[in-house]
Amino acid sequence: MSPAKPEERLAAAVARLILDPSAPPARHVAVGAASPIPAAACYLVQKLGHPLRLSLLARPAGNPFTEGTRELFDLAGQGRLDLFFLGGGEIDGQANLNLVGTGEWPGRAVRFPGSFGSAFMYMMVPRTILFREEHSPRVLVPRVAHVSAPGTSPPGVFRRGAAQALVTGRCVFRFDPGRARFSLESLHPGETVDGVRAATGFEFDAGGGVPETPEPTDEELALLRGPVCDEMLPTYPEFCARVFGRKAAA
Repeated sequence: MSPAKPEERLAAAVARLILDPSAPPARHVAVGAASPIPAAACYLVQKLGHPLRLSLLARPAGNPFTEGTRELFDLAGQGRLDLFFLGGGEIDGQANLNLVGTGEWPGRAVRFPGSFGSAFMYMMVPRTILFREEHSPRVLVPRVAHVSAPGTSPPGVFRRGAAQALVTGRCVFRFDPGRARFSLESLHPGETVDGVRAATGFEFDAGGGVPETPEPTDEELALLRGPVCDEMLPTYPEFCARVFGRKAAA
């Protein structure tokens, strides 16, 4: 089996977070339109034999939502969605997200894609895994320029959950909503605590002997490159071609 690619390593890391026995069970997971690595992680969990309902918004066929994201928001509001994935143009140490932009409101310096339903999903879904491949001080900032989705809420504000973790191209962080603070859970191969600190704009906790992020097993790699890729080809053809070397049939 050839060595794991970074994308395969990230997918396996996200799959382990989905299956985390210390977290509430993830029975129904939704993945947004531009999230091939979280989608691969969800399919990997399924192919490993775990019961998981996956609602993939970008899927061209078999999409369960006939009215688009309105139905997704309805499910979240009714408490019928267990896990979602979010990212941000900026993410800070309190797990606040900025999808609006930087500079004077409403982000006149640099414009991001827009927050859309991120604030609602962050508040209504019990578990959120934050995901951003780029790990740099421009993304992981001391304080986001504009809060489009808050990482924590004041007492008395109804909120079902918070961020479980933040997965980046360098490491995995855990988030403690009670302290509103991240801790370093694992380092991807070749990374160091000092290197991650230098690339991170916010403060975080790191105990002694931070472990290395486990490599995908041979079974996981075989599933990713085979059945998982088969599932993903219609929705993410460019990703499958680049990562798995597979192209959809003409």
